[in-house]
Amino acid sequence: MIENNTPSQLEKCRRFEQLHQQDDIFLLPNPWDVGSARILQSIGYQALATTSSGFAQTMGRYNGEVSLDEKLVHCRTLAAATSVPIHVDFENGYAEDPAVMALNVKSVIHTGAAGCSIEDYSREGHHLYDFNHAVERIHAAVEMVASFAMPFQLTARAENLLRGVDDLDDTIKRLQAYSKAGANVLYAPGIRSLQDLRRVTEEIDRPLNVLAPAFAEVTVDDFATAGAKRISVGSALSSIAIAPLIRAGKEMLEQGSFFWTEEMANSAEIRRYLGDA
Repeated sequence: MIENNTPSQLEKCRRFEQLHQQDDIFLLPNPWDVGSARILQSIGYQALATTSSGFAQTMGRYNGEVSLDEKLVHCRTLAAATSVPIHVDFENGYAEDPAVMALNVKSVIHTGAAGCSIEDYSREGHHLYDFNHAVERIHAAVEMVASFAMPFQLTARAENLLRGVDDLDDTIKRLQAYSKAGANVLYAPGIRSLQDLRRVTEEIDRPLNVLAPAFAEVTVDDFATAGAKRISVGSALSSIAIAPLIRAGKEMLEQGSFFWTEEMANSAEIRRYLGDA
């Protein structure tokens, strides 16, 4: 059970800000529901991030098919069920227009979250926003965050590399502009090599989030040496949790056996982690 001394949203925001300002790199894993969030918290993670794709899968949907109201309920539930900062994968802010998007950021802040990310890719139109429009959107989000008396961490995402536009110069240009607009953290999830990662971190003046599953055989120390500050895993944890479900289901159906039960998590251990959350 979560006790009454759970940190306030302001305290969570301050802690999240401190994590980005410390010298060390930190891990920001992505749970997909309350149970996975509380287990990761109990293991020892100091902050957590939502995954839009992982959450959509819990509803039997694809990424981008969750409504704004559903996303807000999900964020509010996770924030209330945990005592660590929650960062929200807020996609494009659920609006094309900067002013409407800023109002949606306001709604996210009211869920109790400690930060959120805004993409420069349209959920509705499935295209990258042009440069000026993308910067205007980040500026509007920054202004909304500034109206709150707490250090809510706004992450600006450059999506071009992830969306098939292989232009690292444009990525850097966008990240620099988002920094100038006031974003606290920067993120380009399509970076796939340490060489490119180093080049980006050398050209920006804000903490950079890196998406670990995009790299093969890279360690936390490697990311730190390349200049990253924060490591997230996107939908990887939810996807790897689904993998044994598929294997177990197929084994029962196709082989009529239950050998998969040998790999089950111990129920006492699960209770301990959930109880310590």
